[in-house]
Amino acid sequence: MIQPVEGPRTQTTERITDITTVLGETLAIPQSRTVVAIVIECRGKIALFRRSRQLGHDRGLWHCITGFVEVGIPPGQQAVRELFEETGLQAKDLIEFREGPALVIKDLLEKPWLVHTFIVRSNRRRLTIDWEHDAYRWALPGKTRRFSNRVSWLDTVLGETGYIPTSPYSGSRVLGQHLAG
Repeated sequence: MIQPVEGPRTQTTERITDITTVLGETLAIPQSRTVVAIVIECRGKIALFRRSRQLGHDRGLWHCITGFVEVGIPPGQQAVRELFEETGLQAKDLIEFREGPALVIKDLLEKPWLVHTFIVRSNRRRLTIDWEHDAYRWALPGKTRRFSNRVSWLDTVLGETGYIPTSPYSGSRVLGQHLAG
């Protein structure tokens, strides 16, 4: 049974989450660049969320549910917390909760981010969004590109989790199903 976890919400920018070798390149990824990305599906459509103007980054852009992985919290547990906080979904609303591939995605400054992906199938379409989003929409996976103002790496997450075709030039690297963190 999946339940939200309560506790302090802290971040450390010094801690290295993972040192890994991908295609011959060694990457040290700090805790401050380790996140979860959760794709929610219901009745064949996926939920996209418009980032609130109150946020310091990606304001007004469409994305899936995301959140920083906190020190000492496993990515799956962090994903459950973000899901509950940002959508109001609870264990009884979930048909499926599974881990997708872990990705390394470089930002515009060429810094690597470790992205732990998760796929959630829900039986509930009505969501209760928090302050991090000001709207949400359900869309067919093949129609998400119609949201022209989306976060730059949304297509990579959707592609690597199997929702849209991937491009060989996506800029991400799939690390595998599970990583030690």
